[in-house]
Amino acid sequence: MPIDLYYMDASAPCRSVMMTAKMVGVELNLKPLNLLTGEHMKPEFLAINPQHNIPTIDDDGFYLNESKAIIAYLVNRYAKDDTLCPKDPKFRALVDQRLYFDMGVLYRRFGELYYPVIMSGATKLSEKTKKELSEAIDFLEGFLGSNKYAAGDHLTIADIVLVSTVSTIQVVDKTHLENHPKILAWLEKCKSEIVDYEECNQKGAEMFGQWANSSLSKLESA
Repeated sequence: MPIDLYYMDASAPCRSVMMTAKMVGVELNLKPLNLLTGEHMKPEFLAINPQHNIPTIDDDGFYLNESKAIIAYLVNRYAKDDTLCPKDPKFRALVDQRLYFDMGVLYRRFGELYYPVIMSGATKLSEKTKKELSEAIDFLEGFLGSNKYAAGDHLTIADIVLVSTVSTIQVVDKTHLENHPKILAWLEKCKSEIVDYEECNQKGAEMFGQWANSSLSKLESA
């Protein structure tokens, strides 16, 4: 049976789950939720996820939220081998570190810079937070300085998660990635290896970019 995925295309964490499912051959029954209209607060969704966030999955009555937990679950349960989520302790530790880096540094700083404008009506971008995002991007460039991929010599779930974030950053403002040749080369390489990349990620990233730039254009004209 397919796994129900409650999601929004524009959400980078949701897209990372969609890419992972494709990579391990899991069929998803996509159930879009519009957070902007409060669909995530309906009783039927709260019954399976009181935290009312997305992505959330329903795997035959097993409910799970938080994208990185979902990704690890999909790979651990359904992947044919440990390529995407290695069992070697040191390799796995690097993968985990990159996942935490995305959650606690890169994606968080991206959100702290742009979400106040996009979602809360802030009238300007924080220069301090912009510098902090730039620093995080520099960190990723450094990680790629000694590895072909985010955590080693082949694609893992760390790459999938970071690709969803970096592609979103790129569509909002591609100047963030200027002078980061390793990130740009890595991004193109990952795009060519992730199954159905355009459908699973790029389409949604561009949707987010259009939404974000609509808000940002008002700042520029203010």
